[in-house]
Amino acid sequence: MSSINPQIEASWKEVLADEFNKAYFPILKRFLIEEKKRFKIYPPGPLIFNAFANTPFDKVKVVILGQDPYHGQGQAHGLCFSVPDGVTAPPSLDNIFQEIKNDVGASMPSSGNLSRWAQQGVLLLNATLTVRAAQAGSHQGKGWEAFTDEVIKKLSAQRENLVFLLWGRYAQNKSVLIDQKKHCVLKAPHPSPYSADRGFFGCCHFSKANKYLEAHGCDPIQW
Repeated sequence: MSSINPQIEASWKEVLADEFNKAYFPILKRFLIEEKKRFKIYPPGPLIFNAFANTPFDKVKVVILGQDPYHGQGQAHGLCFSVPDGVTAPPSLDNIFQEIKNDVGASMPSSGNLSRWAQQGVLLLNATLTVRAAQAGSHQGKGWEAFTDEVIKKLSAQRENLVFLLWGRYAQNKSVLIDQKKHCVLKAPHPSPYSADRGFFGCCHFSKANKYLEAHGCDPIQW
C-alpha cells in the first residue's frame, strides 16, 4: 500500500519526518495492508493524505477536526466533512452549509466538495484517516490518532494565529493540544442532526473565524 509510505506533501513531510520513524507507524502500516487484503477501505489509498496535499503546513489558517472518514461508498476523499462532486451532502454537512448561510449569508452550494476551503488554508483533518466500509470507527485506536495529534501539536507550536473549530466532545477534547494564548479555539456542539440544535446552529463560527483572521492580517475564508 504505497500511499502509506507515505506520499505526503513536502512541507508536511518535513514537519512530520520524525513521526514516520516512531514505533507505531510501521505497525499502523501493516494493519492497513492486512485490512486492504480483506475489506474495502475508505478513502482510496491515494486520497488518505488528501487534507495535507490540499493545504501545505505554512498555508494553514483554519483547522476543522473530524473523527473518522465517511464509511459509505464514494463519500470519503480525505477531507473531513467533505464529499466529492456529485455525491449527496450528508446531514452534518448540510447543517454546516445551513449555518454558513445564516451566519455569513452565503448561498447553499451545489456541491459538498470542500476542496475550495482546503485550497484557501482550511485543514480538514480527521483524527482517524481511514475506515472499513460500512463500519464507522473501525480504524480507531490503531495509531492514526497518535499521528494526527502530532499534526495538531506541530501546528500549535510552529504556527501563530490559527483558528481551530472544534465541534462536538471528541474534537473539543483535542483542545489540550493547542496553545490557546497563540491561537483562537472555537467550540460548539457537533453539526450532526442529533446535536446541531443544541448550539451548533447560531454558533457563528464562520464569521468569528474570519474576524480573527482579518484582525491578524490574513485574508478571510470564502465559505
